[in-house]
Amino acid sequence: MNIAIDLMGGDFAPENVILGIKDFLEHKQFHGKVTAIGTESAIYHARQELREYENIMHWVVAPDVIEMHEHPTKALKSKPHSSINAGFTLLATSQTDAFISAGNTGAMMVGALYSIKSIPGVTRPAIGAYIPQEDGTLSLLIDVGLNADCKPENLVQFAILGSLYSQHILNIDNPRVALLNIGEEEGKGNILCQTAYPLLKECNRILFTGNAEGRDLLKNKADVYVCEGFTGNVMLKFAESFYDIFKSHQIKDEYLNRFNFEMYGGVPVLGVNKPVIIGHGISGATAFNNMLQIAERMIQNNFIQTVTDAFV
Repeated sequence: MNIAIDLMGGDFAPENVILGIKDFLEHKQFHGKVTAIGTESAIYHARQELREYENIMHWVVAPDVIEMHEHPTKALKSKPHSSINAGFTLLATSQTDAFISAGNTGAMMVGALYSIKSIPGVTRPAIGAYIPQEDGTLSLLIDVGLNADCKPENLVQFAILGSLYSQHILNIDNPRVALLNIGEEEGKGNILCQTAYPLLKECNRILFTGNAEGRDLLKNKADVYVCEGFTGNVMLKFAESFYDIFKSHQIKDEYLNRFNFEMYGGVPVLGVNKPVIIGHGISGATAFNNMLQIAERMIQNNFIQTVTDAFV
C-alpha cells in the first residue's frame, strides 16, 4: 500500500504533517510506503526529520501551494503543479492508494469529485463527521457540508454510505441509522425529511430506526445520523465551538475532551473511487497520525470495493 500525504496542507504545515508521519511510523509496523508531496524546502526538512524511515518514504516535489483563501476550481486550474493536484494525479493513476490533505477544503472536494470521480451508482458523494456519544461510543453525522441542497434519494445514499463506513471502518455491527429531524414522529419536518423518511424506512440495506432530534445527537440514539450538508455543517461547527469554549475556560472533562477533532483526524469523502481524507486546517500532529491510520484501515479493508459492490 502507498499512502500519499500533502506536506503543504494546513495552517501548521509542513512541521505538524512531518510530526504526524513520524508518530504514525514510530508506533506501529507499517507494511507499505508513505508518499510525501511538497515544495523542495519542505521535502528537505522532512527528509532530515524522517531519515530513519527513508526506506518507507517516497518524495514528490510540487513547487506550488493552493492557499486556504483561494477559489478551489480556479486554483486547481491555475496551479497544475500544486501539492493537491499532484496528490490527485498520483491517486488517479494508481501510483498511490489514498490521499490525505488538510489544505484548501474546497480544492480537495473538487479534486475528489472530478479527478477520482464517484463510484458508479453514487449520485452525490458525502462527507461524514464523528460525533462523540455520552456513553463513550462514536457516531457518524453525514453529510456535513458537501451537499447543502439535497433530494430525498440523496439522503438514502448518505445513509448507506455512512452505514458501510460505520460497519467496516468503525467496526460497528449492524449500525443504526436515524434521520436528523425536528420531531420523533413520522411525518415531521420539512418536505425533504417528510419525503426521505419512507424511502429510508423501505431501504433494506440499512437498519433505519426513525427520526432523531437535535437533543438525541449525543445520546447514542443511532450510529449514523443522516441530514443534508447545510444542517450537518451547522451542527459540526457548533460542536467545534462547544469544545473551544470549554477549553478556553479550562474545563477538564473526559467526555468533553472527546470533542477534540485531533483524536479522530480527518474525514473521508465517501462515495468516490479512491480513499480521500480531508483534514481540518488547524490539524496538528495527532490529527495527521490518525488520518494515516484511517487511510491504512480503508485500504486494508478494501473499503472502496465494499461500497462499489453495495451500489451495483
